[in-house]
This record gives sequence, structure tokens and C-alpha cells, in this order.
Amino acid sequence: MSEDSKARLIVVEDEPHLAEVICDNLEVEGFDVETIGDGSEALERIRANPPDLVLLDVMLPGLDGFSICERLRAEGNDVPILFLTAKSDEDDRVRGLRLGGDDYLGKPFDLRELLLRVQAILKRTRWFHGPSKLGDIVRIGDTTVDLKAYTAEKNGKTVELSSKETMILRCLAEREGEVVTRQEILDRVWGYDAFPTTRTIDNFIVRLRRVIEPDPHSPRYLHTIRGAGYRLTP
Repeated sequence: MSEDSKARLIVVEDEPHLAEVICDNLEVEGFDVETIGDGSEALERIRANPPDLVLLDVMLPGLDGFSICERLRAEGNDVPILFLTAKSDEDDRVRGLRLGGDDYLGKPFDLRELLLRVQAILKRTRWFHGPSKLGDIVRIGDTTVDLKAYTAEKNGKTVELSSKETMILRCLAEREGEVVTRQEILDRVWGYDAFPTTRTIDNFIVRLRRVIEPDPHSPRYLHTIRGAGYRLTP
């Protein structure tokens, strides 16, 4: 993962003037920026050479942004995605993030806010792909989690984890035995504004318990601390 000042970004936007404005402002900040106006072309370019971040409109010719994100995630491509779109109601916002988007910014937006969100996503991505005091392997009871391969192995069976699930486990494991608040997890993994409520994190915890707990309904390792957050006790 490159430093912010050298990060390579792809802006997928079919409005030429807006694409130019975004590109010019990001280049002034030192980013290497490529613009693409067609969804199908963007998908192929991202597949061929994934950038550090994709700024992705939803309403596009060829292939819409939601479909691009969905296909990339289904292929195991975890390139960070920031949705930029006029479709800013809550249902579309949540849909984009549940498909695997990293953040969502509705049009019209302030270019200063855009820059802050770009920098925040790159910072979170550097943390996740950077070295950890845990190493690449985390053992939780009978489960072995590979933070680099996004997998969990238990009783000879391997389960694939999403990048977000893996990031949550790393966030908790790096503070083993401590209570980590929902806000802290969202800030580290998504950013505070990514979801309309911090309760959304509960859905990911339920999924992780199914993977690592002998009995998901009676957690032994991944505990909910009522009114506070979560604690991992391997």
C-alpha cells in the first residue's frame, strides 16, 4: 500500500466536468489519478491493475457502480471503494456498503470532505495491510485465523472471511482482553460516517461467532459487553 501522496486512484464518473474537477483537486494533493466514464471499462481496468482506491459513481453507462462493487467482491478483489453518487438516500447508502463499499459520499459534496474521506480510507487500508504485532496468524480457541489469506480454519474445515470480518477480528485481537467500543471498531474498519448506526456492527459479530464459537448462542471467546462494545478472549 503506497503512501497517500503517491497513491494511485481511479475515478469512475460519467459526468466529464465533475470527473475533471475531482481529478484536478486530487492531483493537486499529490495523487496519481485516472478517470474512466464507462462502468464496463472500469471493471476491466480495476481487475487488470487494482488501484489503491476507487471513487465510484453508481449511475454509469455500461455497468452501474453497485454491480461493479458486487462483482469485484465476489471475485475476492478487496480494492477500497468510495461511492460518489446523487443516490444519497439511506437505502442506497446501506446497500452500497453491504455490497462491500468502504464509504459513501452523496452529491453535491465539499471537495475538502472528499479529500478527508480519501485519506481516511487509505489510512485504514495501510493499517490493515501493514505489519501487525500479532503476525499473520491469530488463534482463537480451536480456530486459526489467517489475516493475510482472509480465512478461518477449524476442525479441518476452512471458511473464507470478508475483508471487513478479518479487519474486525484483527482490531479485537490487537487489544485482546480489552473492551473495544462499537465506535472504535467502526472508526478503524469503516469510519464513523459509514453506517447510519453503530448497531450495524452487530451483524458482523453474529457472523464471526458462527465461525469461531463452539456455540454461537453462548459465546466463549467473542463477548458483547452491554452498553460498551466487544471483548475478545482467545
